[in-house]
Amino acid sequence: MSIRLLLVVSLAGLLFGCSNEQVKEEEPVTVEDLSSNAANVNVTDESGAQAYGTDDNSTSGFDALDDPQSALSIRIIYFEYNSNEISSEYRSAIEAHAAYLSQNPSTTITLEGHADERGSREYNLALGESRAQAVKQQMLILGASSSQIRLVSYGEERPAIDGHDESSWQQNRRVEILY
Repeated sequence: MSIRLLLVVSLAGLLFGCSNEQVKEEEPVTVEDLSSNAANVNVTDESGAQAYGTDDNSTSGFDALDDPQSALSIRIIYFEYNSNEISSEYRSAIEAHAAYLSQNPSTTITLEGHADERGSREYNLALGESRAQAVKQQMLILGASSSQIRLVSYGEERPAIDGHDESSWQQNRRVEILY
């Protein structure tokens, strides 16, 4: 708390002590100013709420990757013990990522393969790579380009959860999709 106070006092002293000029207060910005200067149209929904700077045709600003309701929000594919087989529950997520990549050819991703702590270091590195390769193959079949996908295997070296039980191991057997 005292560090914050010291920082605030220091900044105030810097702002007020170093300037001989009078500080001119800015005029408040009104809704009319925003709407007249907005690059995009003003959208009103059924509830009467207004959103500035967006319209139905706008692709800037909000990206599909940021939508928590989208299948693209699923960025971790989990695997069964000693397996690189992709569960059907992740099919829609992989399809969505592949479609996004095919629609955005300049976008690249990294698929990080991971394994739990059981098995040798070498075996777990190979298993992590095999899992990442399985996800890549699915994405390639669904339209992504090989040049857009980079593979890395960390094996057991970067666990998501530290622990020595099945619950921890389940969280560590994964492929992470990083944009």
